[in-house]
Formats: sequence, structure tokens, C-alpha cells
Amino acid sequence: MKYYVVIPAHNEADFLAGALQSVGEQQLLPKRVVVVNDNSTDATESIIDDFVARDTLFQKVNISSSTLHLPGSKVINAFNAGLDQLDSDFDFIVKLDADVLLPKDYFEQIATIFSNRPKVGIAGGFAYEQNEHGEWKLNHPMNKVFVRGAFKSYTKACFEAIGGLKNAMGWDTLDELLARYHGFTTYTEESLHVKQLRPVGRAYDAKAKLLQGKAMYTLRYGFLITTIASAKMAVKQGALRIFFNNMVGYFKARKERTPYLVTPEEGKFIRKFRWKGIRDKLFQP
Repeated sequence: MKYYVVIPAHNEADFLAGALQSVGEQQLLPKRVVVVNDNSTDATESIIDDFVARDTLFQKVNISSSTLHLPGSKVINAFNAGLDQLDSDFDFIVKLDADVLLPKDYFEQIATIFSNRPKVGIAGGFAYEQNEHGEWKLNHPMNKVFVRGAFKSYTKACFEAIGGLKNAMGWDTLDELLARYHGFTTYTEESLHVKQLRPVGRAYDAKAKLLQGKAMYTLRYGFLITTIASAKMAVKQGALRIFFNNMVGYFKARKERTPYLVTPEEGKFIRKFRWKGIRDKLFQP
């Protein structure tokens, strides 16, 4: 299978070389790896230049967006800038963070998943983070069917059906919901251990704290699902402020009549899917 990799990078000098090395050592190599240097002020660009000089597999794109490390808009702006450099001759497309280390058979296994499971539109491995003892421990979302935004692979058919990645907070939830809306499924392979070098959310600016609630509004979750989802997030992360921030963000978006990211029909599907997930967890044996 043929595939492309796009890596947005903003001040990733501490991690980028390892990430690019792990991609360059894949048993199934991509056609091209586009690294998008987004307004970096550290050594990110020089690291990219070094890889580009050594291997024609890599390509650099420079863009200048906001200096704020806000989730959603910044990373998808960079991803789309990289995507613009590519043609449509691929079987799957990969959005990869600059702070991950992949096992050497990662994309070989992703290609096998897509080949053997025609309904799968989005696939990935499992996220592991290093604890204070130097041990790599699983740190994946509560819903293990969810593919982490740091390492998502999309079949061409699925990527086109969902209209690409939305430039907003919540893009990595919306893509999976829209994939299901269009008849695709997601798949996570437990044997693929992806090392995430930076703890999730560590680099985000404080101004991002209300964006999760805003995202829930724009996805047409509604008040009840937003409340339940926010409470779960707060419990999982052991921080009551997360619930408060999410709800403030939700009501702020509603007051300002923030445009929705999905149609009423898609919103109805999303709410039905979310309620099914809640019921299944409540009544599971």
C-alpha cells in the first residue's frame, strides 16, 4: 500500500529527530514525509533540513501561523499546508505528531489492517508515556477504540468522505464520528506501542482551557452529553476545574452562537452514537 505522512512541527527540537528517524526506519516506507515547520523559534527547522539533506524521503514546508500552541486550529493549519504538497496517488494518509516514536513495523501493520478490514477507515496503535521511573505505561483514552490524534491513519476513501480534517478543537473526535456516519469503523491495534515523548496537553496554552467545551457545543452534543462527558474527563484527570472549564466553554459558545461543525443530521447521528456508548457502559456486565 502507498501512503504519505504529514508531520506538523512547532518548536519540536527536543523530539523531532527521534520521530523522523522512526519514520525513516519503517519496514514499509511512505512515498513521502512532509514536515511542516510552523513558526518555530528553536532548532526545529535545522533538524528538518538535516533529514532533507540526507534523504529525499523528507520534504520541508515553512509556514507562519500563531505563536500560541492552541490545540486544533494550529496543528490542522499545518497539516493542511503539508497536504497541499501531495497528490492523490495514495492508499492512506497519516497525520503524525513530532513527538512520537513508532515501532519499525508500525505502518506495515496499518497497511495490513486496511487491506484485511475494508470497513476500517481510521487506524492506529496505542499511546504509551514514560513515568517517573522510566517505565513506558499505557496512557490511552478510556475508549480504546479511539485512535489517538498523535498518530492517525486514514484510508483515502474515508478521508475524502469526511472532507479531510476540520480546523477546530475536537477535530480528532469529529473525524471518527463522521467516519462512522459515512459507514466506516475505527481500529486500534494493541500490539502497536507508540511512545509519546511529551505528556498529552503539556504544551497547550492556558487560553485553550475553554476550547473543549466549545468543541462539544460545535459537535452538537447538547447539554446532557456535554455534562456527562465533562464529568468523565474531570474524574479521569483528577481535576474538577476541567468540568468547570468545559461547561463555561460550552455556555460561552452557545451564547455567542458559535457556528456548528456538523449538520443537524450529522448532529443527530452523533448524539445517538454517544447515548449508545453511555448506555453500553452503564449496563455492561
